[in-house]
Amino acid sequence: MGDGFQFLDIVLFAMVAAFLVLRLRSVLGKKTGHQEPRQDPVSRRQQDTNDDGNVVELPNNRNNDAPDTQAAAADLAESLDPNDPPSAGITQIRIADNTFHPGEFAGGARGAFEIIVQAFADGDADTLKNLLADDVFENFNDAIEARKEADETLETTIIGIKSADIIEAEMDGTNAAVTMKFVSEQVNVTRDSEDRIVDGDPNQVTTITDIWTFSRDTKSRDPNWFLVETRSQN
Repeated sequence: MGDGFQFLDIVLFAMVAAFLVLRLRSVLGKKTGHQEPRQDPVSRRQQDTNDDGNVVELPNNRNNDAPDTQAAAADLAESLDPNDPPSAGITQIRIADNTFHPGEFAGGARGAFEIIVQAFADGDADTLKNLLADDVFENFNDAIEARKEADETLETTIIGIKSADIIEAEMDGTNAAVTMKFVSEQVNVTRDSEDRIVDGDPNQVTTITDIWTFSRDTKSRDPNWFLVETRSQN
């Protein structure tokens, strides 16, 4: 009897081990969101989307005269509203850079907006330098330095982004430029060195409209878009 029980124990242990191996293979064989590389919030690299778990980067200097590029541009032109002012510019950009997709770009620009606003409030010049054109960075950095000299801090909370829309698009030579209109709800408070409020109200939510222009050289291998201009609504 003792040998019989030992044999049953061995069989049970073997079944449990086989079950655990199958479970481990089912988990390790899948890719989770944490395994995908972080992408730049503005630039979107061309991806092979046949398999959602794999990301294949394609070169940016493809022959834009190729039939597939022309066909894609024609399809895009048909899908755009001819009465929409940015449509012609989007078509021009798409012809110059067949990796450009307005919907994906708007989503990336929305993320960049939040990062840039927060980095400016935090005085994070390193983050800003990677996302802004040189002259725009200098303006942002000057404001940060002036705030430091005044021994003041800025607290910014983005409650939400009500809209993020492409309002202008154009090609200037090889440079693509896309202008976004952001309407956001924010709480902005400036405090002095003794934590006293010198500007803003922590209990007041303000609706702010920002108009930002992003640009990229379509002939460059660098896929990044940079913030090249900021302005307020007229």
